[in-house]
Amino acid sequence: MKNKELMILIVVLAILILVAGGILIYKIVERGNTTTQGEILDVLPEEKEEEGTMVVQKNEVKIFKGNSRPIAVMIDNHSGAWPQANLNQAYIVYEIIVEGGETRLMAVFKDKNLEQIGPVRSSRHYFLDYALENDAIYVHHGWSPQAQSDISKLKINNINGITESSKSFWRIKDKSAPHNLLTSTEQILQIAMRKGYKNTSDKKSVLNYVADEFDLGDKYKQSSTSSNTDETTTQTEPTEQVGQSTENTGYVINAKSVTIPHSTLQTVKYEYDEQTHRYTRYARGKLQKDYVTGEPITTKNIIITECDNYTLQDSENKGRQGLNNIGTFDGYYITNGQAIPIKCTKAARNVQTIYKDLQGNEIVVNDGNTFINICPKNAKIVIE
Repeated sequence: MKNKELMILIVVLAILILVAGGILIYKIVERGNTTTQGEILDVLPEEKEEEGTMVVQKNEVKIFKGNSRPIAVMIDNHSGAWPQANLNQAYIVYEIIVEGGETRLMAVFKDKNLEQIGPVRSSRHYFLDYALENDAIYVHHGWSPQAQSDISKLKINNINGITESSKSFWRIKDKSAPHNLLTSTEQILQIAMRKGYKNTSDKKSVLNYVADEFDLGDKYKQSSTSSNTDETTTQTEPTEQVGQSTENTGYVINAKSVTIPHSTLQTVKYEYDEQTHRYTRYARGKLQKDYVTGEPITTKNIIITECDNYTLQDSENKGRQGLNNIGTFDGYYITNGQAIPIKCTKAARNVQTIYKDLQGNEIVVNDGNTFINICPKNAKIVIE
């Protein structure tokens, strides 16, 4: 009897052990399944989206973003000033004629930390128009009489290096004065803060940048539609355009090489690199390089505006120039080895220039830096 009771007890204990083990195993498996699912959800968050939806990350323009206020610096372009420091870091560089057939540059920077910029040179009054349209703090070393007057009249937030310390504007020894003066963004911003200038800006970019890369040949397939038929005839694209833009017919132009004679002294040439999709800059037959890095000066975009300069009749008789830049002028937009003729309209000195195609639409501009060359109407521009 006792043996029979012992056997029953053993069987009951065995059943209890099996049941308990089964429950434990079930909980372990269940816990494992839950962890695995959580890990999957963490790794694949898009599965949390409702069925049929897709999250697409939008590209953003990199060359012009944020609300940091731009800084516009007058850059010496005399051959004695070459090579210049950090032109490649500017989002726009304006090149315009000054006295003696020279040109001067105005490099516009945004949200950059640069230890060397220059050589810095004196102001000319028509560059103020382009500092204004970028809402930039304007940096120079000296000024012409008209620039001095206009800076006061137009209430330009300016920094004149002549009145600042040698810590903020210093001369380097490997170049001769006056072509050897440098500054930095840190020093500019410190002076701007001391003067009470605002350091942010909500002004939109002068250029209508797009983040997605494009070719002009795809955007501007020229065609004419007959009024008597629905058929569209595609016109033949020329391979070269020489001379004034008023002769343009609206074609997309091959632009592997661009030559812009600002004067008999200063001719600029840009050569397209098929690998980088950028243009390398030459001036007076010489490759332009960066003073800091030694790398070639390059640009993603080129804009040409054709408007005439003239000699000022001022008391100093130094041959200083004026610029007829208010109105609508012919020009070109050039990017990715192609060019289109455009119209460049500036309604007033403090109004942003609008660049439109020949159909009257504001052009879109590839994300990247831009050289804006403002040259005389009779300049023999060669695009090929």
